Amino acid sequence: MSSNLYSFSSETLARLKKFRFQSARVNNIQALIYTIDKDTYEVKEDEDIEENPLNSIEDLIQELPDNAPRYIILSYPLKTKDGRLQIPLVMLYWLPPTTPNDKKMLFAGAVENFRDKAGVSKLIKISDEEEFEDLETQIS
Repeated sequence: MSSNLYSFSSETLARLKKFRFQSARVNNIQALIYTIDKDTYEVKEDEDIEENPLNSIEDLIQELPDNAPRYIILSYPLKTKDGRLQIPLVMLYWLPPTTPNDKKMLFAGAVENFRDKAGVSKLIKISDEEEFEDLETQIS
């Protein structure tokens, strides 16, 4: 599948831009979860999430489906060794092992396109909830 198949509404792009700027000023974790509509190939915020952005890794884990991929834009505040606050914006690619092949292919085709639209430099693939325990190490 070509990345030309995937679309992003102006609302989605505006929300990503707003999140990118706002999250740089917040001192706690924030996350937005995105999915792809399999009929229209539109990348959009997951409508099943009541509170977006999420404010903790625990809430994020709870909201992720057990058998479907998701893209997550994560603002993750870290303290540097010299005590400065750093707030990197990263993309997590949630791909649980129970994901059907058609959904794997749907999300794999758009991952780099979404990464570019979100304006993140780091991509971290996560397939198990336990991998969130080591997230800070992967981000820094």
